[in-house]
Amino acid sequence: MTAIVFDNFSYAYEGAVKALDGIGLTVARSSFTVVAGPSGAGKTTLCLAACGVVPHYFGGSMAGRVQVAGIETAGSGMGELAAHVGTVLEDYESQLVTMTVAEEVAFALENRGEDHGRIGRRIGEVLTQVGLADMESREVGSLSGGQKQRLAIASALATRPGILVLDEPASALDPEGAEELYVLLAGLNRDYGMTIMVVEHELARVLAYADNMVVLADGRVACQGRPAEVLPRLAASEELAAMVPPLWRIKLGLEKQLETGFAPWRHEGEAVAELDGFIGARRREDTKSA
Repeated sequence: MTAIVFDNFSYAYEGAVKALDGIGLTVARSSFTVVAGPSGAGKTTLCLAACGVVPHYFGGSMAGRVQVAGIETAGSGMGELAAHVGTVLEDYESQLVTMTVAEEVAFALENRGEDHGRIGRRIGEVLTQVGLADMESREVGSLSGGQKQRLAIASALATRPGILVLDEPASALDPEGAEELYVLLAGLNRDYGMTIMVVEHELARVLAYADNMVVLADGRVACQGRPAEVLPRLAASEELAAMVPPLWRIKLGLEKQLETGFAPWRHEGEAVAELDGFIGARRREDTKSA
């Protein structure tokens, strides 16, 4: 089953060169996909196309098609798409339109005609999920950048969409906040089958949770697959090698030097455990042969 399909999709903003060129990409339902690539590769435009903002809001010209939850984005309204896909843009402050935190989360629910009791319960649920519990009465303008970003995520989660698309969602968060955010997203993916598509330039933050990786370069898909398949290809690319997280650079270097293969390292703890096991096995072999 698929959540998002880009079928030979190309797009150019008004008076600009192509931002995306011949994108062929399928995002499986209930997958956790990280989108990466150099600056200007087309990552944000890919997100905007997935939620229908491109082309409905920006205009421009397009070729090919995009399907979200089986709906052709070019032939549907953004309201229809919003019932299936929640979006958090890189410019998250532009999504905040009300005076208070509670009003912001309630906005989409009220537009859908939900009853006040359910709206009140849902506000408390999502604010707790994103770490903004008991802040319902706070004015949006008084929040920090990180709190505003969490609020944008809470608003996107309010209607329980099947798909969540996020563009650099941790950009205003400290390392602890970023870790909490990705634990939240991983839980939504694991526990509710929510499809997650997230743009992230610091791959070390998200590799522990992603099961699919898409790399864009110059508006095209440079490579796609499981992170363990894509990262060695990035490391071998002169233009894209800098994207590989330090832990994976160490892993790939050791594999080449030791002529062996290690399991995918999602975090430092797994690396230490496997290296300890590897060193112990080598020592036992050396003892036997001595």
